[in-house]
Amino acid sequence: MMPEPSQRQLWTQLHRLYLLAMMAMIAAILTTAMVYQYGDGELPCPLCLLQRLAMFGVCFGLVLQFRYGVSFQNSGISLLFAIFLLIVSVRQTLLDIYPREGHEYIGSAVLGLHMPVWSVLIALALITAFAVQMLLWGDARQNRRISLRKFPALRSLAVVFSLYIVLLAAINTASVFVQCGLGQCHTTGYALLK
Repeated sequence: MMPEPSQRQLWTQLHRLYLLAMMAMIAAILTTAMVYQYGDGELPCPLCLLQRLAMFGVCFGLVLQFRYGVSFQNSGISLLFAIFLLIVSVRQTLLDIYPREGHEYIGSAVLGLHMPVWSVLIALALITAFAVQMLLWGDARQNRRISLRKFPALRSLAVVFSLYIVLLAAINTASVFVQCGLGQCHTTGYALLK
């Protein structure tokens, strides 16, 4: 049985709000990581940079949801990057599970957990969130018929968050280039500023 048009619009609006909340949370996490980097001087290690890349990839899939419409393909992009985030963060957590001399956790703990452990939890939360999205909204064919233009506030927020994520990605890319140059990345300092 098809929901009434007003119910369908509400359901579509809830779906888009759900995706926007996911994007906002990842943007907040990436912003926090950059605040630690620039404010406290905690340079990200190569595996941390891969975790950031994975989070940007999840955001890329979410941005596509708003730009081109809700689809399994766009959710699939985000889901693949969430799985990549899980793999990289589990690897780093296992490498650092027992602190060795000269190979301790890099950076300070937040609420008692270091970033790789947080990244495992973030990846699991993202994978769960995509599973919930698929359970509640299915393939969202009905949602595609309702344009984002019908929700001007949501559309404006999606544009703002999308542009903010692009800005974060540009800052992060420039920072990685300054930190690593064209060689191997280290956490001892910015290679191009030495």
